[in-house]
Amino acid sequence: MKWFRRKVADPIFALLKQGITPEKIALSIAVGVALGVFPVLGSTTALCAAAAIALRLNLPAIQLVNWLVYPLQILLLMPFIRLGEAIYRAPRLPLNTTQLLELVRAGAWAATKQLWRSGIHAITAWTLVAPLTAMLLYAILAPLLRKAAKNA
Repeated sequence: MKWFRRKVADPIFALLKQGITPEKIALSIAVGVALGVFPVLGSTTALCAAAAIALRLNLPAIQLVNWLVYPLQILLLMPFIRLGEAIYRAPRLPLNTTQLLELVRAGAWAATKQLWRSGIHAITAWTLVAPLTAMLLYAILAPLLRKAAKNA
């Protein structure tokens, strides 16, 4: 709990005290989570930076969220692939998460060449899930952060 407060809650409260609106912080968190689970390893930092610039969001906040959800990105790789396979009615990739990560560790380029179709499946699934997730997170966080700003 101390780690969460020190690494997550305290920086958010500091942003509120600096005058950043609760809505911008909520949007930074929601977009950071949505982009942070994008199913292409190594791409989320650039995606979050681009979103922060385009949407005029707080870059440190969105990157903090991006880095915090990295384990979730790994955990969601196979579910995104499986959902994409269902969407495309494609044959099931005969790998589990552990085997997939071993393949990536062995060589990112070779893994990309071998798994490009699964990547397309995962990106398609993410494209359907991420906007809904971001909207839901924003709808939950904005009122909570407004209340926190009043109490800060």
